Amino acid sequence: MTDATATTPTAPSISRMPNPTEFVPELKDVSAALFRATGNQSVPRTTMNLIHLRAGQIVGNTYLTLLNTGFLRKAGVSEERITAVASWQDAPYFTDAERAALALTEATLQPAPHGRERVTDELYAEVAEHYDEKALATLTIAIGQVSFFIALALIGKPQPVTSLAEQQWG
Repeated sequence: MTDATATTPTAPSISRMPNPTEFVPELKDVSAALFRATGNQSVPRTTMNLIHLRAGQIVGNTYLTLLNTGFLRKAGVSEERITAVASWQDAPYFTDAERAALALTEATLQPAPHGRERVTDELYAEVAEHYDEKALATLTIAIGQVSFFIALALIGKPQPVTSLAEQQWG
């Protein structure tokens, strides 16, 4: 198989672990609990998908990137906003609250400069300006949620999909 063939939509699955719930059925319960915890509507679902998309970009995972792009498209988010997530710092498409959430996501998932905290008091204060205590806790859980799925996505290499967006948050 050539490299060009491997990138076509009809290429065989590259997944190393297509369905981990087959071996660990409790994963369904964990996943459902995380979605319930982040689905309390204290943080807009679009913001959740923006930070999950950014997380997928940071770790270089096609599955998470395509999945959350699909969710954002289904929610009616413009292609400009979706595309600009990778360069959100200077893009005019995001609210101050979304920027704070994206900054918190990056600080959590990327290494800090030597000798510095990842999430500084200043960043926390900035995020707290836009989110009340419940929303800030929910946002924190959402970043933990995507971190949980990052491990499954990077190790298991699930086949990239956009179809899950059609099934959820309708």
